[in-house]
Amino acid sequence: MDTAETTQPCLSDILYFSILNGSYDVFLPCVSVVCPGTQNDLSSTGSQEHQYNLIRDRYDGCEIIMGNLEITQIESNWDFSFLKRIREVTGYVLIVMNHFQEIPLGQLRIIRGNSLYERRFALSVFFNYPKDGSNGLRQLGLANLTEILEGGVQIINNKYLSYGPWIYWQDIVRDNSAPIDIHNNGERGVCWEYPSLLCVSVTKTVCAPQCNGRCFGTSPRDCCHIECAAGCKGPLDVDCFACRHFNDSGACVPQCPQTLIYNKQTFQMETNPNAKYQYGSICVSQCPTHFVVDGSSCVSACPPDKMEVEREGQRQCELCSGLCPKVCEGTGAEHRQTVDSSNIDSFINCTKIQGNILNIQSWPKELNDLSVFSSLTTIQGRSRFSLMVMRISTITSLGLRSLREISDGSVYISQNANLCYHHTVNWTQLFRGRRVRVNILNNNRPLADCAGNVCDPLCSDSGCWGPGPDQCLSCRDYSRDGTCVGSCSFYTGYPREFAGPDGKCVACHPECKLQQGKVSCTGQGADECVACANLRDGPYCMSSCPTGVNDGQKGLIFKYPNRESHCEPCHHTCTQG
Repeated sequence: MDTAETTQPCLSDILYFSILNGSYDVFLPCVSVVCPGTQNDLSSTGSQEHQYNLIRDRYDGCEIIMGNLEITQIESNWDFSFLKRIREVTGYVLIVMNHFQEIPLGQLRIIRGNSLYERRFALSVFFNYPKDGSNGLRQLGLANLTEILEGGVQIINNKYLSYGPWIYWQDIVRDNSAPIDIHNNGERGVCWEYPSLLCVSVTKTVCAPQCNGRCFGTSPRDCCHIECAAGCKGPLDVDCFACRHFNDSGACVPQCPQTLIYNKQTFQMETNPNAKYQYGSICVSQCPTHFVVDGSSCVSACPPDKMEVEREGQRQCELCSGLCPKVCEGTGAEHRQTVDSSNIDSFINCTKIQGNILNIQSWPKELNDLSVFSSLTTIQGRSRFSLMVMRISTITSLGLRSLREISDGSVYISQNANLCYHHTVNWTQLFRGRRVRVNILNNNRPLADCAGNVCDPLCSDSGCWGPGPDQCLSCRDYSRDGTCVGSCSFYTGYPREFAGPDGKCVACHPECKLQQGKVSCTGQGADECVACANLRDGPYCMSSCPTGVNDGQKGLIFKYPNRESHCEPCHHTCTQG
């Protein structure tokens, strides 16, 4: 039995997330990198080179995949060495219709199977060879894979594949009833012909009967801790190669420290100062910035009866006091991979899209921009890309006039033959994450051909989303209702205005009297007028004096207008004004 030490999951009390080379980079004391997975099944996105680059950008340097690891339809023998650090996948692994010879997943210890391919398989490998030639998959290279928590294994129709199909999968798959479908592969590899030369550790079927799970030897004293998965180097909860449930600062535990604990002295539930949140299989004291706190867990979305709010700088799920704002499910869910004529009506009146929608690869020919999203202000970027626009030959500008924040994720704009203006945008001004990549390739419309497509003179140097003063990221002077203007109606025009925050033209209160040659107000309130159009009651301009108004202290108040149009209180003996 192989009892050699291996890298254990790296944990920390606090996770700091950013984008680095297309992955969510988690800065931990032992430098673990967590990346989001995909749910594309067998779909592809563009050319071979483009497909490969997307995979490389997503998984380069990753150690934990939160979701599925999908490598599909790569017909060239590209370099996949960037996968060699992956040691945990929380969903399934799908390797299908590729022509490379080896997949370097030698550090992969555990596949959790939280989601399953075809609802059955945690590992699915098939049709990895070309019709002509002999450049197909020959080795899986899963030498350290010792645990599949949920789901089975499917390895079929890999003409040249040896070794992997002949692993003793019953020792790796925890569920004895899970399917193991292996057939129509290459010839048996040499190291699988003799039990003494097994290339993969056996950590379950050789254990003593006293062991409830896995072991690091055949003795009854060599049992792994019950919370271990994938094997161990000793009997303690800190000796596990991976955790069955949660990893709390290096120790495998059945649950993370709860937010409330029972005080035996006071017989009450009290706040636990050492509480942590569940984030995948990790216990953290603070959720990543692009996740939401719901009770004791980090979630990507609030449940239907709750809404997302911000409390003390952290997004949390709270019960809606009435009807919740309409949150619609975007693409990425199992039953919704695209937005098309069959489901477009379901987005009517949505205030928030939970999931993906700005992954745009086809578009109606009659629309030359994306102005249907003109009210979109924020993209949270909780998956790999925050904005992807590609292969839309009809659009000439993006038209995202209200977009002011991309919280996380990368921008990818490519192969749009007539697209201009995007190169003027100061993208870094939009980003809130620590590190974000912008992949705006040169195979949109050449910049030389976009020379005549310039931002409106009223736009600032931050750029614009398209032509006209309503497409500016910010204004050089002032703005009114989202459109840049040279000046506000300070001295002429109606209504009179004042300069609000960020140079916005804001209308004076209707009770302010229009002034000639000077400002009519200094703010938006009725108490910020230079002069009143009708009556003044203390600092406030009003259309009529208060009559029978309860002030909450002295009772009903009655006032009358004097000769100076000021409201004066009636004599105290008056009762009805």
